[in-house]
Amino acid sequence: MGFKCGIVGLPNVGKSTLFNALTQTAAAQAANYPFCTIEPNVGDVAVPDPRLEILTQIAGSKEIIPTRLTFVDIAGLVRGASKGEGLGNQFLANIRECDAIAHVVRCFEDGDITHVEGGVDPIRDIETIETELMLADLESLEKRVGNLEKKAKGGDKDSKEALALVEQCLALLREGKPARMAVGANPEERKAFAALGLLSSKPVLYVCNVEEAAADKGNDFSAKVFARAKEEGAEAVVVSAKIESEIAVLPQAEQKDYLEAVGLEEPGLNRVIRAGYELLHLVTYFTVGPKEARAWTIEKGTRAPQAAGVIHTDFEKGFIRAETIAYDDYVSGKGEAGAREAGKFRLEGKDYVVADGDVLHFRFAN
Repeated sequence: MGFKCGIVGLPNVGKSTLFNALTQTAAAQAANYPFCTIEPNVGDVAVPDPRLEILTQIAGSKEIIPTRLTFVDIAGLVRGASKGEGLGNQFLANIRECDAIAHVVRCFEDGDITHVEGGVDPIRDIETIETELMLADLESLEKRVGNLEKKAKGGDKDSKEALALVEQCLALLREGKPARMAVGANPEERKAFAALGLLSSKPVLYVCNVEEAAADKGNDFSAKVFARAKEEGAEAVVVSAKIESEIAVLPQAEQKDYLEAVGLEEPGLNRVIRAGYELLHLVTYFTVGPKEARAWTIEKGTRAPQAAGVIHTDFEKGFIRAETIAYDDYVSGKGEAGAREAGKFRLEGKDYVVADGDVLHFRFAN
């Protein structure tokens, strides 16, 4: 399990430039005019995890297979998108298919790049996009109420539960608040809300696109976005899309020197991924052997059989035990044998909740 993240924002905020940098492709045309992205561009990228490299070295694995995630570059939304303005209807549907929203916000001044609203104001821009998503949700839910009420009165249990969720979301939306404020931390509760397909229930990661000089610490514009994110329980990161696009075309060996020259320790991609993982409650476990060292992504709180099922459904169906070594124990023991000798090798059953960094080998019945 990875995640599918839709990159959204107003036109000319740097979405396609960021997408190109993240996927290291030129699939999305970055141009200084609205709606240059006519179809959503999709790119899979490997999730950088230094732990995987270390495990590979210890085990002598022949191949490294990182876990992957998907970015979708969605065209710029404008005021009235919920009513079909610009290319609204098409792209609202694209957002609905994503697990999370990476909301790119312009946090830089540049007279050469037109702003669709006439000037730089990140909070106004955020509210413009948020309003369109909430209006689309409001219309969608109001159309469902009558049918759900009818079924609920007839004693349909599922309809009663769905109606309660719908009414909870409608109350928030009518107050001008996004539906995600109703979503709790419980995985089952998140699943129920996800089934409603609401745009404003998607977890949000604000990506503050700043000028090159502010790429390390941000600026006054990005500070406002971070404050907003904190208030609503969202995540925020600072990225210079321009720097990221320049890093993306450099050979791997030259990237470190470039980063040091501009005062950065790592590419913005790494920060975006970490924030995205936190946002979606994701963790990584590893399988390690002489053939390959591989990373797998699961939701936090996943039990061992379901984690095994990410590899193959047969592993979940026939699950017996999970041979488990914590990452730090695997490294300090210099592999499985050393971890065993140190008493750090464990056999875990069906109720075991997989922890981030676990090195696992599943026993299962055919």
